[in-house]
Amino acid sequence: MNNSIVITTVAVALVVCCLVVVISRRYVAKMYDTISGILEQILSKKDNIKIADTKDLRESKLAHQAKSIIEMINNDVQKLQDEKEIIKGLISDISHQYKTPLANIAMYTDILLQENLEEDEQREFLRRTKEQAEKMDWLMQALLKMSRLETGAVDFTAANDYIKETIARAVSSVYSQARDKNIKIEVEEFTDLKLFHNRKWTSEALTNILENAIKYSPEFSIIKIRLTPLEIYSKIEITDQGMGIDKKDYNKIFKRFYRSEKVSEYKGMGIGLYLSQFILSKEGGYITVKSEVGKGSTFSVFLQKAK
Repeated sequence: MNNSIVITTVAVALVVCCLVVVISRRYVAKMYDTISGILEQILSKKDNIKIADTKDLRESKLAHQAKSIIEMINNDVQKLQDEKEIIKGLISDISHQYKTPLANIAMYTDILLQENLEEDEQREFLRRTKEQAEKMDWLMQALLKMSRLETGAVDFTAANDYIKETIARAVSSVYSQARDKNIKIEVEEFTDLKLFHNRKWTSEALTNILENAIKYSPEFSIIKIRLTPLEIYSKIEITDQGMGIDKKDYNKIFKRFYRSEKVSEYKGMGIGLYLSQFILSKEGGYITVKSEVGKGSTFSVFLQKAK
């Protein structure tokens, strides 16, 4: 009697083990097929990949992770595509911007090779050649700076820093330019406060605005800088007494390489304000302009208060 019970128990145990093995193998095979199917869809680079819903928590987790991988890959591909378009645009811009100075250098060199030039004439064409070479060097530096910012090659981190030092750096960098035109830069006294910004690059943005103010302002004029604390932002106003900007150009002046016909006789490439806007946007800030033709302009830089 006892032997028959033992045999029966063993037989049942063997049957259960066999069933467990069969079910496990089927589950593993099903899981393998699921994983294989997901990988095939990922490798196929489809934009829309559908993964069947399941009540199995492990399969659901796997499906969710697969979707995350697909999204990550698509984001990386889009980022690479965007960077490719940026580089393509920069190459096109460089080619276009370099044509004029290169043509001028070639022309001046041909003239200098002539033997019938007076010493004063030779000196003049050498001066012009040097000027065009400096223009090309400046353009290359500006384009490299712009490409590094746009492609994220620069470690751009903002922090809570006092703004007075940042403004002082910008004013100091344009001091000699203002002095050469007898332009006075007045900074209205204010209580120093911390704003969320990158000191180096924000100083660069302010410098670009100040350089434009000096360039388009008459001699013996005044440029005023004022800081006004607001609820969320603080506003830095840079006001000049220059030629002013037409309202229809308000948005255009922040575009890369845009230059109005009215300023064609002034040196420049139309990069400064574009860079300023780009830098400020990286910090969560922004820039606006208010101007009247013939009476000057006010550029307002908005930076977030310390976080």
